[in-house]
Parts: sequence; C-alpha cells; structure tokens
Amino acid sequence: MQQAKGAWTKNRPQPAKDRLIYLDGAFVPAAEAVVSVFDHGYLYGDGVFEGIRAYNGRVFKNKEHVDRLYDSAKVIMLNIPISPAEMEQVVLETVRINNLWDAYIRLVVSRGVGDLGLDPRKCPAATIVCIADSITLFPAEMYEKGLRIITAATRRNVTEALNPRIKGLNYLNNVLAKLEANQAGCMEALMLTQDGYVSEGTGDNFFIVKDGVVITPAAHHGILSGITRQFILDLAQELGYGTCEGTLTRYDIWTADEAFLTGTAAEVIPVVELDSRAIGDGAVGPITKRLIAGFRAAVVTQGAEVYGPEERAKRESSPGGSRE
Repeated sequence: MQQAKGAWTKNRPQPAKDRLIYLDGAFVPAAEAVVSVFDHGYLYGDGVFEGIRAYNGRVFKNKEHVDRLYDSAKVIMLNIPISPAEMEQVVLETVRINNLWDAYIRLVVSRGVGDLGLDPRKCPAATIVCIADSITLFPAEMYEKGLRIITAATRRNVTEALNPRIKGLNYLNNVLAKLEANQAGCMEALMLTQDGYVSEGTGDNFFIVKDGVVITPAAHHGILSGITRQFILDLAQELGYGTCEGTLTRYDIWTADEAFLTGTAAEVIPVVELDSRAIGDGAVGPITKRLIAGFRAAVVTQGAEVYGPEERAKRESSPGGSRE
C-alpha cells in the first residue's frame, strides 16, 4: 500500500477531484482510479459494497461493515484477496490519506476483469476500490420537519431471486423505486414485498413507533440487515423503549404514532407522511427525536480511530475544535 508523504495536518479536506482512491493495493488520484470496461462489476453488477461513515476522526462500526461485506461476498462466491483485518485498515488509511475528519466511505469489491460472458470463472481476480468523500442524501431541514414519502409500485426483490441481505452492486430494483419517488415529488419511497408487507425504503430501513414500542420489519421481509438499524434497536432498548422486529402493512404505518428511516448515508431521518396520510400528528415525534439525539451523540465518540492520540490532541486543541 502506498503511503501519503508527510504527517497529517489540520488542513481542510481536499476537493473531491483531488481525492486519493484506493485501487487494488495502491492509492491513486481520482482521475486515474479507473476500472476496466471488462470488469464484471461494470458489465453485470457482479460484486458487493459497503457504505461507511467517519465522524470526528473515527470510523463508525468499521468492523461490522467489513464483516457484512465479507458475508455478502461469501454468498456470491466472490473471493476477496485480503483479510477482513486488512480491509479495515484499508478503510482507515483511505480516510487518513485524504486528511478527512468526517467522511462517507464507499468500499467496493467487484468480480474483476473477465470476458463479455456471464461466467464468473473467467474473472481470475477481484477488484477492490475504496473511496472517502462526502455525501448528503437529504436537506438538513428534512431532519427537523420530516419526509413525505410514497409507496412505490416497484416491489422488493424476492429473496429466492436476489436476497436483499446481499449488499450487491446491482441496485436497479432500488433505482426504479427511487424514480417513482422523484416523479411523485418526494425524496424517498417505501417498498413492499411481493405479498404486500412493508420491506424498506430505496436505501434505508423503515421503522414505526406505536404505543412506545419501536418496530421494524424482520429480516425475512426483503430487507438489508442494516447496521444503523441494529444500532437504533439497541439504542431504543437502552433508552427504555420496547422493540419489535415483525410484520408490518401500510395500515400499521398510517396508524402509527411516529415513523423514521435509518441508514449509514441517511443516518436517522423522520417520516411524517405516507401516501398523503399524516403519520401521527404529522410532526416529528418525541421518541424519534430522542433516538436521533442519541445516535448523533454516539457516532462522534465511538468507532475505530483514524488518527493517533497526538494528532487528535492537535485537532481538538485547534481553534474551532475537532470539526472542520
């Protein structure tokens, strides 16, 4: 792995065009981080990925994300040529070499270069890419006011065809639902299973709150087993709320007291309306607010350290503190 020259400094993050991208064992400028047109990730969406966040110089749930990446790869029989421990270090170094304090990290492993046929045996080596940059899914005011969403006509993939627990590169199912949201003037859409039960959003897990209980669809309802989802379930229990993973219909959402979405990129964002029906009183509910506050407090203090104690002390003692 090529290392950055010089010590980490307190400079602001580099513009995206100047980012250094991890590509198969080396860091290269973004303009040179190219993947072959014969890569099966490009040709067929044949690969897996993770979205990971760094807050306050720490990568939140780094190990959990990397473990899920390797689980997804195992299911599709994709051999990743480095160990999970090495991959965790790739994530940290990608943030470090780009001098980032807060970041969104995209870790991608594709089947690699092959021929124009489907056969994965024609791809002798996987391609590994790690990008550290920033992401904004929703405007800041939506976290205060909540989202209006619709139910997409596009149904979630059935698990027997393409199990949504595999975080794979082929997201066309999700993209089609997102297009429906866009056309309806909304920023997100709810996806249902083939049987009409609540699954998830186009890129987020879905929750409701009813009578003080925090409820989310169970894993067998065509969802990604979200890492933020699990954190919120654990946090809700720590705060004294009941939790449940079960079966939901749209009726349950329409009659819920509160609703919200969770995801690494989305974080925790309230939902106040589904299909023109207000959820609760149409405002962000108190339990949702408390979970958002708890999540935000946790992510800045937990996670794998990107920089050493000396560098952290320098940042935290600088004017304005640790934030950029």
